Amino acid sequence: MVQIETVVAERFAVGESPVWDGDNGRLFWTDIPAGTIHALEIASGARALWSFGEPVGAFGLCRSGRLVVALSEDVVLFDMATGARERLARVEHAKPGMRFNDGKVGPDGAFWVGSMDATGVGSPAARLYRIGPDADVRTIADGLSTSNGLAWNADGTLMYHSDSRGQMWIDVWDFDPAAGVAANRRHLVVESELLGRADGGACDMAGTYWSAGPSASRLNRFSAEGELLEFIDLPVLRPTMPCFGGPDMKTVYVTSLSSGVEPELLAEHPLCGGIVSFRAALAGVPVGRFHD
Repeated sequence: MVQIETVVAERFAVGESPVWDGDNGRLFWTDIPAGTIHALEIASGARALWSFGEPVGAFGLCRSGRLVVALSEDVVLFDMATGARERLARVEHAKPGMRFNDGKVGPDGAFWVGSMDATGVGSPAARLYRIGPDADVRTIADGLSTSNGLAWNADGTLMYHSDSRGQMWIDVWDFDPAAGVAANRRHLVVESELLGRADGGACDMAGTYWSAGPSASRLNRFSAEGELLEFIDLPVLRPTMPCFGGPDMKTVYVTSLSSGVEPELLAEHPLCGGIVSFRAALAGVPVGRFHD
């Protein structure tokens, strides 16, 4: 029986993008519509907050100590100490009202980030991008509804990616960590409401893929062949993304959302929108740092 611990009991609208900073023992996350990035020093409980004035879809750590941050259309390098922003790249979305969504730094040192199309107008127009340290923007996949679920296995040879709406699938790609090339895309799992709509993901060192299932209030663990190995029910009701952290990388932190949840469900689930954690038997794969 997994023991769930409360990390942050605040109610974030769309808590997302948890990132573990092992050098400083800190957990980072964003509240997307609030346009904020939060940090919590686990040992001391010290908190920090940065506001960007527009939605923050995702972010990652940089080798320099800065953050690479996906805003609505811009990807910026952000200095947490001074507040200085340096625009790295800008993407013109296909429709008004679109924004960046799930993203992570890959084993190649680039920032991989997708967009979401919640407009309901025409064919889905979201994309998955690779944004290199040289500001080169490469489109990897298109025709998506909500790009999500990015994660890489331990040796960086497999990349996982999902679409949380539309066809609701999880894909796996062969990945070249030296060249930053994803190829041979194929379906790993065809999702369903029963599994929970495949939101954010993370990989452990044994090669399995952990996927948040917000509509089923659980975290699913799949083998590299797509077999559902286990699932963990979570009290946050709408989990959005797991990340591994802690000194041994065996603590799983899970963010969640409260936006759009019915008031009666919010009353029944006081941790909805908060952050919880539990201990895993397997260590997680450390997320890379952007090569700025």
